[in-house]
Amino acid sequence: MDKVTKNSIIGDVLDQYPQTAQFFLEMGMHCLGCPSARGETIEQACMVHSADCDALITKINSAI
Repeated sequence: MDKVTKNSIIGDVLDQYPQTAQFFLEMGMHCLGCPSARGETIEQACMVHSADCDALITKINSAI
């Protein structure tokens, strides 16, 4: 995965770039290990947690 998008699966992002976990935690997603969280897209998680998807993706891509 060269670039993370809103359609990227959270589990895939975390597997490849574990250092990005902090960004999910910052948005209030504290259950990173639960099956539903790992299977969601970033966009889905942002909707559930009322987070700015574009800002999160920018942070992640800057870190990787």
